[in-house]
Amino acid sequence: MTELLEELEQKRSITNVDAEKHRRLRDELNTKTKEWVQKRDALNTQVRELVDEAAKHRDMRDDLNEKVRGAKDKRDEWNKKVTELNDAVNKLRADTPKDKGPPLKKLKKELNDLEFRHMTSTLTKEKEQELIELMKRIMKQIEDKEKEMSEDSEIGSAISELREARDEAEVFHRQVSEFAEQAQDQHDKMIALYEQADKLRKEADAAQEKFIETKLLADEEHRKHIEYIKQVHDFDKMVSGLRQKQKKAKKKKEETAVKKEAEDIFDKFKAGEKLSTEDLMTLQKSGYL
Repeated sequence: MTELLEELEQKRSITNVDAEKHRRLRDELNTKTKEWVQKRDALNTQVRELVDEAAKHRDMRDDLNEKVRGAKDKRDEWNKKVTELNDAVNKLRADTPKDKGPPLKKLKKELNDLEFRHMTSTLTKEKEQELIELMKRIMKQIEDKEKEMSEDSEIGSAISELREARDEAEVFHRQVSEFAEQAQDQHDKMIALYEQADKLRKEADAAQEKFIETKLLADEEHRKHIEYIKQVHDFDKMVSGLRQKQKKAKKKKEETAVKKEAEDIFDKFKAGEKLSTEDLMTLQKSGYL
C-alpha cells in the first residue's frame, strides 16, 4: 500500500505541474487576447474618425458640385445672351455703309493668323520684327474700324451691352472653374481618407482574426488546465482514501498488538505473578479491568 501511495503522489505531482503549465499558457494567451482586442478597437476607432472626416469632404464636394451646376447655368444663360447680342451687332454692322479697306472680320482673321505664325514659327530677328510691325498695323486698323463703328450710337450701345454680357459670362465661367477645382480637391481628400480607412480596416480585420485565433488557443489551454486539475483532485481523493485505509490498518494492528500484550499480562496475572503499574494500565486499556 505504501508503494501505491507513493506512486499516486508522484503522479499527482506530475499532473499538478502539467495543470500549472497550461494555466500559465492560458494566462499568457488571455493577455495577448486583450492586446489584440485593444489594437482592433483602436484601429476601428481610427477608421470611424477617418470615415466621418471623409463624409465631411464628401458633403463639401457635393455642395461645390451644386455650385458648379448653378454657375454653369448662369454662364450658359450669359453665353446665349452673348450670341444673341453678337448677332445683333453683326447685323447692325452689315446694315452700316461699307467703308474703305478690308472688312473688320478679315482684319481680325489676318491678325489671328499672324499671331499664330508668331507663336509657332522660328523666325530670324529681322523677320520677327517685320511680323510684329505688320501685326501692329493691322491692330491699328482694327482699332480704327471699331472706333468708327462705335461712333454709331446704336452699334456702340450694342457693342457695350455685348461686352458687359461677355464680362458676366466670364465671371460665371471663372466660378465654374474655381468651384470645380475646389470640388475636385474635396473629392481627392475624401478618396485619400477612404483609402487610409480601408487600409486601417484591413489591419483591424487582421487583429480580429488574431484575437479569435488567440482566444481559441486560450480556451484550449483552459480546458486542458481544468482537465488536469480534475485529475489532481481525483488523485487527492485516492491518496486520501489510501491514507484512511492505512491509518485504519495501523490502528487495527496496534489494537491487535495491545490485545495480545494484554492477554499475555492477564495470563501472568492468573498465574499469580506480580503486575506492574504499566501492566495494569495495559489491562485497563484492553478492557480486561
